[in-house]
Amino acid sequence: MDVLADALSAWADDLAVSKPDATHFGYVHEGAVRLEHHGHAWTLRAGQYFCVPGRFALRARDSRGIVMHCRDYRGLFMIGGPIEHKGRLRYIDQCSDTTLVQPVRRGDPCLNLLYFPPGVVQTAHTHPSDRIGLILSGRGACIARNDGSDETIALEAGMIFCIHAGGRHHFATDRVGDEMRVLAYHPDSDCGPTDDDHAMINRTIVNGVSARKLAAIRTTGNATLQQ
Repeated sequence: MDVLADALSAWADDLAVSKPDATHFGYVHEGAVRLEHHGHAWTLRAGQYFCVPGRFALRARDSRGIVMHCRDYRGLFMIGGPIEHKGRLRYIDQCSDTTLVQPVRRGDPCLNLLYFPPGVVQTAHTHPSDRIGLILSGRGACIARNDGSDETIALEAGMIFCIHAGGRHHFATDRVGDEMRVLAYHPDSDCGPTDDDHAMINRTIVNGVSARKLAAIRTTGNATLQQ
């Protein structure tokens, strides 16, 4: 519960977040909400998501949703959605995934949509860091290893979950009528651009050679610290 208390907020009423050194990843599950940040405001509706660095406020307007907080990280402000029904990328065991909020740099947090089609029983697996998620639609089950034995937890739309680092688990949609979409927050990643590998540097060509390979013209210093 300590992990959730520090990393997760859920709203059904107005919410003010005063964590200036954190970045916040949110999703509107029901209704519409007014997002206020640095003197600007946007109205978000069910199915939309956001990434906000620093302080912000939500005016609930009869809405519900969740916010995941990442301390000591400055992400890029963005609003997206509504999300699609299925993922754009192949995952495992016929499931699919879309990275909704990409890592700004390799290793940074990300926010994902997972789709579980009918008839899936995932391969049991673990993750190297905590996962916080929300069941967006449909129903299914999570089979989690607790104290050496498996526990089956029924899942339905609106439920929030946390899977701790190293926790063995798998999801299933093998009952008649099962299908499920899940929002999953990852506090870290092992993909994304770096100073030495990103689309702009790789596709800048000097006399037929990528600028990635031309150290003499490369920018030096830390661009992030100049923000």
